[in-house]
Amino acid sequence: FPIVGIGASAGGLEAYRRLVEHLPTDTGMAFVLVQHLDPQHRSLLAELIGSATRMPVTEATDCLAVEPNRIYTIPPNVTLGILHGRLQILERIGERGRHLPVDDFFRSLAEDRGDQAIGVVLSGTASDGTAGLAAIKAAGGLTLVQDQVSAAYWGMPGSAVAAGCADLVLPPEEIAEELARIARHPLLRQRLLSESEPGDGAANALSKIYLLLRSRTG
Repeated sequence: FPIVGIGASAGGLEAYRRLVEHLPTDTGMAFVLVQHLDPQHRSLLAELIGSATRMPVTEATDCLAVEPNRIYTIPPNVTLGILHGRLQILERIGERGRHLPVDDFFRSLAEDRGDQAIGVVLSGTASDGTAGLAAIKAAGGLTLVQDQVSAAYWGMPGSAVAAGCADLVLPPEEIAEELARIARHPLLRQRLLSESEPGDGAANALSKIYLLLRSRTG
């Protein structure tokens, strides 16, 4: 099933809440929230997001199996990865001020989920997430970015847009609606119900084109 990685830093909490408030609870997708956190303090992200949705919200632990229709949040002071559908808690990579948890998770997600990886970049400063979205696009996954009007900070979304890494640029509410539409799409549903066959890369790429055309034209 698709796993949606959602990255943010400054201004991200409000964007997260606006997104999850508009998400159905039965998309069949899992959601992993990767927020820039103070490494010295316990995170309240899971509790704050949990008050905005009826989906279960859990702070990630090592080797935790990801399940659909659930939300997972990154703990403080770690690098988060995923392998064979299980979250991996790794020692924090990078020096203070250069920690790029969104890029790190998105790259891991692209390797683990391939064309069933979806990356979302919300409000934040600097450029974390851009390289990770590029990895997801290269794997055939879908990338969505918060628009400039709704973002409290345009650094992270703007970097992704400038690099050509965004398939769609939307406010958080419309990102949620787009994810719901993708979940209901018959081509995606068919893929979820059957094992991928070797050599089906062209069909998967065509499915993504259909999704993008439908979102743009109705």
